[in-house]
Amino acid sequence: MIIEQKNDLIVLVADRNMEAVIYRVLTRCQSLGIREVTPKIFVHPYRDAGVLSGAHEFLRPFNHQYKYAMVLFDKEGCGDFSERASIERMIEKRLNDSGWNNRCAVIVLDPELEIWVWSDSPHVAAALGWNQLELNLWLQQKSLCSSDSQKPHNPKEAMEFVLREKRIPRSSAIYAEIASKVSLERCSDISFLKFKIVLKQWFPVLV
Repeated sequence: MIIEQKNDLIVLVADRNMEAVIYRVLTRCQSLGIREVTPKIFVHPYRDAGVLSGAHEFLRPFNHQYKYAMVLFDKEGCGDFSERASIERMIEKRLNDSGWNNRCAVIVLDPELEIWVWSDSPHVAAALGWNQLELNLWLQQKSLCSSDSQKPHNPKEAMEFVLREKRIPRSSAIYAEIASKVSLERCSDISFLKFKIVLKQWFPVLV
């Protein structure tokens, strides 16, 4: 009898910036507290709305090839105004019904990917072309961030503004650099915490 060996993880994301972040973070196994993982990442051609409506169909052909499936997209722009957790449960049910059988997780980033990127780490400021103090003061002066908050009110808009101020084009390379360097303990966003918890359940450190 031949026992089929499945690949570790298939990931469906909404855009190239998210692909860059997830790929880099998944290489940081020690920081995540998981064993080494070999992921396959796909970008949905119809972005957030396409993932929302079609993740289960996109991933259906792969459910015998991979142990687990993860889906990530932004709440902002997906077209569904329900609560984040409600959207996640809906898509997880579709995935389970399409053959994933409780081997899947959906992570909705509310409002968008940049909520993971922003932190008080000097690596974030450096990747955006600033020093940390200068960036914090500028964000406050432009009313993009309050003095008692580490994250701007509108994270994507703030990212675009600070890059434009330094005349730096927004690119996946910037997101990848931040994801490679910033402490994974700094992000307390609920969607990122779910991301880490799920990975620890699926890929515990081998002893």
